Amino acid sequence: MPAIIIANKNGDYPEYDGKITVTVIICVIIAACGGLMFGYDIGVSGGVTAMDDFLEKFFPSVYERKKHALENNYCKYDNQYLQLFTSSLYIAALIASFFASKTCTKFGRKPTMQLASIFFIVGVVLSALGVNIEMVIVGRVLLGFGVGFANQAVPLFLSELAPVKMRGALNISFQLFVTIGILIANLVNYYTGKIHPHGYKISLGLAGVPALMLGLGSLLIVETPTSLVERNRIEEGRAVLKKIRGVDNVDLEFDSIVHACEMARQVTDPYRKLMKRPSRPPLVIAILLQIFQQFTGINAIMFYAPVLFQTVGFGNDASLLSSVVTGLVNVLSTVVSIVVVDRAGRRILLLESCVQMLITQTIIGALLLKDLKPTGELPSSEAMVVVVMVCIYVAGFAWSWGPLGWLIPSETFPLETRTAGYSFAVSSNMLCTFIIAQAFLSMLCSMQAGIFFFFAAWIVVMMLFAYFFIPETKGVPVDVMVERVWKQHWFWKRFFDGEEKEVEQKPKMIHPQLT
Repeated sequence: MPAIIIANKNGDYPEYDGKITVTVIICVIIAACGGLMFGYDIGVSGGVTAMDDFLEKFFPSVYERKKHALENNYCKYDNQYLQLFTSSLYIAALIASFFASKTCTKFGRKPTMQLASIFFIVGVVLSALGVNIEMVIVGRVLLGFGVGFANQAVPLFLSELAPVKMRGALNISFQLFVTIGILIANLVNYYTGKIHPHGYKISLGLAGVPALMLGLGSLLIVETPTSLVERNRIEEGRAVLKKIRGVDNVDLEFDSIVHACEMARQVTDPYRKLMKRPSRPPLVIAILLQIFQQFTGINAIMFYAPVLFQTVGFGNDASLLSSVVTGLVNVLSTVVSIVVVDRAGRRILLLESCVQMLITQTIIGALLLKDLKPTGELPSSEAMVVVVMVCIYVAGFAWSWGPLGWLIPSETFPLETRTAGYSFAVSSNMLCTFIIAQAFLSMLCSMQAGIFFFFAAWIVVMMLFAYFFIPETKGVPVDVMVERVWKQHWFWKRFFDGEEKEVEQKPKMIHPQLT
């Protein structure tokens, strides 16, 4: 007879044995290079679109408008094709995420990351060596395929590889590498902006370095035990689990994985399963987290930081340097998240940062509304206040909605809908990123300082949503999330009403032992 493990009267489950091993550390570092790819591209595009050589080559009308002494501060970069240079990557990533979901399930997380690096490298070559805007945008589309595959595979890989007690910290390493990529891109742009006339090509070409690191490094890492068991490589999955946990006694965790995989195999169409009522809580939260993450306005600032700082009166070099400062704040604040997320929990970070971002967005908007006219510049003292407020705003985002927008969806779906559900999260993120990237410069032109109040209003909405509807997932094993989180939440438990009778008749059976 198979043994069962039953929750105690407090609803707690036995803890899994294991420790942080060298294998896990190496795998985390290599996989997180997918975040480095993503971050570098976020940072590099804003700096490149502010470089005169790039504008003169591909967007001569924008270049002439920028040089016009009396041109409207808010509108001098308003050009749909210039925005398409940035945003084309994200619409491609949206499409790619659905293909990446099937690749993750059928072939594993590791091959999906390898495919991401190949797409990215080809895209880098086309965008860096492009002789016309069409060639550059095709390169950006291929970069988008790489981002879509990497953003699908890496967070899932990290969540499945990490021990439960450190799942938050290790998963956030993806976001940490995103922020490091942004900082590196800002530093590169600062120096290549002085190299004429091909500095922008160096900036774009160096995006291939993290892609090579991911592609070559992925040859050294292990596949996750969950993915191996999911594809019927049972004993290999057990052996890998022993290796990454550093102990021989992995029966409880392994049996939980096997049980989850058996349940998953009963679902022939995970996308159809996602549409059913019990799948709604993690799906709704995953999608809304991505929408809210983008409508904080963070990527409007990270994409176009040099453009924004030029708008408030900084020169070209000073604006690039200011974006380096915000990039450094971004990295350091993400480290804060790694340290506290598994101690303080997810919800407190989300709520605290909403207050922080709301205050800073409001101050920035008020200063620009008061003193930045369509022509002219902000007084230097107020321009510095804007930079400080941007840094405080970025810090709040970087230790909360930035990393947790990827962490929470990666840990809340059951295995049978995990890759499909996470593909909805990735595609929602890419869709909203595309909308912001394509619309921001036009919104800045039409709304002027009001754009910061627009984002502040969104922050109020997301703060209310986080308070009432996002449950705490700290320390909860991925494969018991339904029992421990969704069925205990005041609102989401109603989506499981049809299962209550069955739950009352049966003990909680989470880890059926193999006979």
